[in-house]
Amino acid sequence: MASAQQVKPMRVLVTGGSGLVGKAIEKVVADGAGRPDEEWIFVTSKDADLTNAMQTRAMFEKHKPTHVIHLAAMVGGLFRNMKYNLDFLRNNLLINDNVLHSAYESGVQKVVSCLSTCIFPDKTTYPIDETMIHNGAPHSSNFGYSYAKRMIDVQNRAYYEQHGRSFTAVIPTNVFGPHDNFNIEDGHVLPGLIHKVYQANVTGSALSIWGTGKPRRQFIYSLDLARLFLWVLREYDEVDPIILSVGEEDEVSIKEAAESIVSAMDFKAELIFDSTKSDGQFKKTASNGKLRRYLPDFHFTPFNQAVRETCNWFTENYEQARK
Repeated sequence: MASAQQVKPMRVLVTGGSGLVGKAIEKVVADGAGRPDEEWIFVTSKDADLTNAMQTRAMFEKHKPTHVIHLAAMVGGLFRNMKYNLDFLRNNLLINDNVLHSAYESGVQKVVSCLSTCIFPDKTTYPIDETMIHNGAPHSSNFGYSYAKRMIDVQNRAYYEQHGRSFTAVIPTNVFGPHDNFNIEDGHVLPGLIHKVYQANVTGSALSIWGTGKPRRQFIYSLDLARLFLWVLREYDEVDPIILSVGEEDEVSIKEAAESIVSAMDFKAELIFDSTKSDGQFKKTASNGKLRRYLPDFHFTPFNQAVRETCNWFTENYEQARK
């Protein structure tokens, strides 16, 4: 039975509530997507150290959620992952085990966890889909984070088989939007580019982008992802994960993404692609076929509009933004 038909109100606990996706969910709920029979509780690392089982259990006892959206994780950019694979593995295994087991022990009806496309095998065929998660080793650069995230899928199936619990997971592609991490060294490609364009605008200098600009990515706006998270929480009944992404046809090149940011921020100086630097993986195309079978009419925010809204937010909140 869908959550909307339940007599009892839903108490939804969101871990990682101050991050990119947590803030987006908080906004769409506040802007009218929340329902009268839902109570939303957004928690952060200040509320509990989720690597600590006792603190995690105490948080669940305090808030008594019926449903959980689990976003909290130890995250970092490419070079931090390469340097600290063991830390990423151990900390994320602890966080995920503590959250899922506290949810089980406290009688939570449903948990929706957030995975990542980096969990997919390094050597694979495209487009990737939900059936391919465990078909080979992930990329060696972030194997610690990837294996820890894969284990959520394993645990979800185990909680369902042994205890009948409705624990599931979503796999978003490259998420961006307000409240992102705009750190140039440690952030993801799109928020990093936004920060670089902002700086180049201030100095009036040319903008140099590493690589040829040819690699292609699927970007999903955080507010679109937030709306999809609400649908998964309320309506999606499978334990198997689901990819949340724009379509394969909506992939954009890094060059196209940079040009969209340049236009949104009215950047007038020269744009240079430094082809002496590595391009990284050329593509990671994911299929959203499963999502479209459920939601054939879901409307994604056009990429250029989402970029413009994100650039405007960063400019207006520059002092407070994570960077």
